[in-house]
Amino acid sequence: MASFFSDYGLMWYLEELNKKEFMKFKELLKEDIVQCGLKQIPWTEVKKASREDLANLLVKYYEEKKAWDVTFRIFQKINRKDLSERAAREIAGYTKLYQAHLKKKLTQDWSRKFDFPIQDFVKQKVSQDEYSQFEHLFISKAAEKKPHTVILKGMAGIGKTLTLARLMLAWSEGLIFQNKFSYIFYFCCQEVTQLKTASLTELMSREWPSPSAPIMEIISQPEKLLFIIDSLERLNCDLTEPELELCDNWIEKRPVHILLSSLLRRKILPESSLLITGTLETLDKLEDRIDYTEMKAMLGFDESSRRMCFRDLFPDKNRAQEAFRLVRENEQVFTLCQVPLLCWVLATCLKNEIDKGRDPAPACRRTTSMYTTYILNLLIPKSARSPSKKSQDLLQGLCSLAAEGMWTDRFAFSEEDLRKNGIVSSDIPMLLNIKIFLKSRDFRNFYTFLHPSVQEFCAAVFYLVRNHTDHPSKDVRCIETFLFTFLKKVNVQWILGGCFIFGLLHQSEQEKLEAFFGYQLSQEVKQKLYRCLETVSANEDLQEQVDSMKLFYCLFEMDDEAFAVQVMNFLQQVKFVVKDFSDLMVAAYCLKYCSTLKKLSFSMQDVLQFEQEHSYMEKLLICWQDVCSTLVSSEQVQELQVKDTNLGESAFLVLYNHLKHPSCTPQILEVNNVSFLCNNYMFFELLAQNRNLRYLNLSLTTLSHSDVKLLCEVLNREECNVEKLLVAGCQLSPEDCKLLASVLTNSKTLDHLNIASNSLDKGVSSLCKALCHPDCVLKYLVLANCSLSEQCWDYLSDVLKQNKTLEHLDISSNDLKDEGLKVLCKPLSLPNSILQTLHLRRCLITASSCQDLSEVLSNNQNLKSLQISNNKIEDAGVKVLCDAIKQPSCHLEILGLQACELSDACCEDLASTFTHSQTLRAVDLAENALNRSGLAMLCEALQQHRNIERILGLRITDFDKETQKFLIAEEEKNPYLIIISEEEVKSDHFRRRNMDVF
Repeated sequence: MASFFSDYGLMWYLEELNKKEFMKFKELLKEDIVQCGLKQIPWTEVKKASREDLANLLVKYYEEKKAWDVTFRIFQKINRKDLSERAAREIAGYTKLYQAHLKKKLTQDWSRKFDFPIQDFVKQKVSQDEYSQFEHLFISKAAEKKPHTVILKGMAGIGKTLTLARLMLAWSEGLIFQNKFSYIFYFCCQEVTQLKTASLTELMSREWPSPSAPIMEIISQPEKLLFIIDSLERLNCDLTEPELELCDNWIEKRPVHILLSSLLRRKILPESSLLITGTLETLDKLEDRIDYTEMKAMLGFDESSRRMCFRDLFPDKNRAQEAFRLVRENEQVFTLCQVPLLCWVLATCLKNEIDKGRDPAPACRRTTSMYTTYILNLLIPKSARSPSKKSQDLLQGLCSLAAEGMWTDRFAFSEEDLRKNGIVSSDIPMLLNIKIFLKSRDFRNFYTFLHPSVQEFCAAVFYLVRNHTDHPSKDVRCIETFLFTFLKKVNVQWILGGCFIFGLLHQSEQEKLEAFFGYQLSQEVKQKLYRCLETVSANEDLQEQVDSMKLFYCLFEMDDEAFAVQVMNFLQQVKFVVKDFSDLMVAAYCLKYCSTLKKLSFSMQDVLQFEQEHSYMEKLLICWQDVCSTLVSSEQVQELQVKDTNLGESAFLVLYNHLKHPSCTPQILEVNNVSFLCNNYMFFELLAQNRNLRYLNLSLTTLSHSDVKLLCEVLNREECNVEKLLVAGCQLSPEDCKLLASVLTNSKTLDHLNIASNSLDKGVSSLCKALCHPDCVLKYLVLANCSLSEQCWDYLSDVLKQNKTLEHLDISSNDLKDEGLKVLCKPLSLPNSILQTLHLRRCLITASSCQDLSEVLSNNQNLKSLQISNNKIEDAGVKVLCDAIKQPSCHLEILGLQACELSDACCEDLASTFTHSQTLRAVDLAENALNRSGLAMLCEALQQHRNIERILGLRITDFDKETQKFLIAEEEKNPYLIIISEEEVKSDHFRRRNMDVF
């Protein structure tokens, strides 16, 4: 039965009755109950009921369908057949009415959304397979039933919006989701953000065929709603707004970015389903903040589709084949052709070159070459040899407009925007005709560049031919800021802009621009870029922020070996992710010039996993060889991290041969979530050969029992100098603990062991026995999330009594509970306890256990850090702890109380503790219900010790804007007060500088 059967609908129709009709309705209801043998509704309640009350009574005593059946019968009896018929029409018709409207909108109004030259090629009939794929996106894969959030990611122009159009059209025609979704609403971020403020009701009503949408009917079954949020990159929102600012009311008007953020973060209509699209860069940044059930990468044109595009454009099939061969041989350009529109652009570009009798090969030299050739050719009439003054001015105007759009995050421009940048109304038809411009698919009388990358190219040309100070908009910044913004990925919509600037500095591109504009370009830009990169090399913080792969692509586009050598030898650390062959080739091009690297971190994902077709595999391995050669050519590599990588046998052998080179002896080796499709013995042999190795991190790399045996054999060797071993999440078994125990008693150097996130339980007894051995030198032990049971606490208690070296113990995310903590607190309360750091996050302990912890704090003068976050400590528990911390015998410096169900009531105790304690310097209070008055009390207490640096851990987004301003002001007022956010705590840079905090 349709979702219209609700008490809201009943109430609306009962409201249509006059007073006399309503009284008659009640009398006939009494008779109908008796005649039909229905469940009795007390007459006294019916008699005094208002229209709303009666609707509620009917729904309460009868199921919704039966309630309406009764209502329809009585409407007939009181001669209000019109109400019965209207209700029946609306019940059956709302979804059908909306589907008919949506189909018309998609087949007629949306045709202009895809008004580009390759439209007919991509608008092929949707197959049954595609319908099945649509349905599959919303099939639950886990036992837990929760609303679907599906993400489609891909390059701009790859066909995400077109796919959404096909999906909605299929639904409107009754081909998919018929029992799953009653309504589908489409929100384009670029369009709706122009509204500034709106309610969800208003956004939904915009999509309805008539002025008044039946909102109550639509939302009466929110689980049958699908909201499509297209082009997330245009939202300009990082989904970090404070919880207090989010919206849970569908009729409340809010800023549109807050409204959509509330939808994405499940604060409003959380039962509904979501389908989200965005660019790769945007979703790489935001995917951790969206609880998605499915993520799909859209790949665009496969090789056969790209080949077909060329065949369709070239009348001569031989020329089509020759042009396609040029593209196929250039991996970067070929990858770009995944985007249907850009495939057409490149094919058109090569065809024009051939038609003019020119060699097409130079146009495929680099990605920049293709754009330069294509754009300049568009602005030179076919009959002319050189551009007119009008064409030169027009390109200047386009470049000025593009640069302003980049800095103001605008990709659609009004005629006024064009005029300000020197493009007059009479120019627009020509720009539309040559396809540099398209009419905006979202706004009337607005225009966009053919593709975002065309806008980025024109913005890059602006910096080659003009100075930012000459631009009419003050938003346009200097080229140095442009480069830093690009390399640091501050704006995820900047995909190629920085690469184009470097590419345009190549001699061949300079010659094209100089021929077009009729004057020689300044070489100052190259020097500015050089100085920029020199600045990066001198600043470790900046090096951390720079995306190495972005830099690699810039240098690759420039294609200047001498410049690349200089830049690569600036760098002491690089960190990059290779997602495809194009990335690998570009990384190899740059890394072969390295000789000064100290830190190398990379992920190859699945690029080198499978043994592929021979010639293709040869190309891959040549590039991989160049990447690995850095380990030998840079003789100072001290730190190597390989993560999220699957290596086939051939690829592993290349890496193996470089790692075993005598000059490759990193002190730090991290191999995380890596699989080797080969004999693992060779890997552990490498570990044995490197006597410089001090830090070995194999976390998230699956280790079999035989692997652990090989590892422990290495660690037990007298010549092994490994001090820190991390094997968290390696699928270790209790049996493996016996092997690790032998290392603890034999190794004279291993003082740090992290075996978190392995199911060890019974194996802990072996470890504890070794930890009690007098030869054990371990100082740092992490057993978090190891499925430890009750018997383990006695074993650990013995360790705390007998071990003379252990300073750090982390048993977070185990079911310790109050009883287990009591067992551990006994040895920790002894005056000879040497433990300095105790981590008990998520251990199911409560305020009751704080008395035992207070005994530890009072008696153990060595304990410096106590982390009890994510436990039900509450205000009462904090009070007990504060009383102990204030005692002179307590030397605690760091206290972790994140998400401990605290309120403002604890702030007075904490403030008093800060005032009286001579040692406490950091308290983590994130994710607790504190308000401004409590925070003010804490800040006032922190002012009293102005010569001691204090740190408050607060998740700044937990607070409203006024409180955020207050905290920032307090931090500025007190130079010794540092307020850190949760994001800062998680950052690599913060952890390096504050290893002992939180």
